[in-house]
Amino acid sequence: MKFLMMIYSDDALLDALPPGEFDTRMHACITHADELRRDGCLLDSQQLEAPVTAKSIRVRQGKATVLDGPFAETKEYLAGFNLIEADSMEEALRIAQEFPWTSTGCIELRPVRDFEAVRRRVGA
Repeated sequence: MKFLMMIYSDDALLDALPPGEFDTRMHACITHADELRRDGCLLDSQQLEAPVTAKSIRVRQGKATVLDGPFAETKEYLAGFNLIEADSMEEALRIAQEFPWTSTGCIELRPVRDFEAVRRRVGA
C-alpha cells in the first residue's frame, strides 16, 4: 500500500534550532531516506521551494484567478514529501516517526488511492 508522507515545517521552530542542527538533521534524514529506498519502502522523495515561490490557481465560472504564495495563512507549510510503501497505516506512521521533522513541524500521512482502479472504473 502506498502512502504520501507530507512534511510540514514551521520556520519559527527551525530558526530556533542551534547552529548547524538543521544540516545535521537534514544529513540524517537523507541517510535514512537512502536506507528506506534501498529497502524498497521509499518510492520518491522531494523538497519544495519556500511558500513565497508558490502560485495558486482557481477557475470559477470560466475565469482563472492566480494568487501569489500559499492560499492559507499558516505557520506550518508543506516543505516536501516522501512517497512510501507500507503494509498498513501503523507501519507508515512508524516510518514517518523516524524522520526528525516531526519536532519542527508535522508529517501528514495519507493513503494513495489506486488510480489505475479509478481509470478502469471510468473507462479512461
